[in-house]
Amino acid sequence: MDDAIRTKLESAAFRALQKHLMEERPDVQNIDLMNLAGFCRNCLSRWFQEAAKENGIDLSKEEAREIFYGMPMDEWKTKYQLEVNSETEAKFQKAFSENVKSTD
Repeated sequence: MDDAIRTKLESAAFRALQKHLMEERPDVQNIDLMNLAGFCRNCLSRWFQEAAKENGIDLSKEEAREIFYGMPMDEWKTKYQLEVNSETEAKFQKAFSENVKSTD
């Protein structure tokens, strides 16, 4: 497999993951993703921002999130983010204290 095909397939896989998280499973909370997998939608948008920077494109955190979420972050939070229960928060805090990198 050459690099161009590999990049095309990786891009398609990323878009499928993005669509799955944003359109098909917006009910899955970022904190639950962090607790389960150690990354969330915000991490993905940050990685997008970092990739842009590596390619000479300057994106703010808010711009990268809006690209990934398909809407401003505040709008997404209003539509989909739920209150976190104490058990989920404690699990997150334990993981965070063990150096899991997090974003808002």
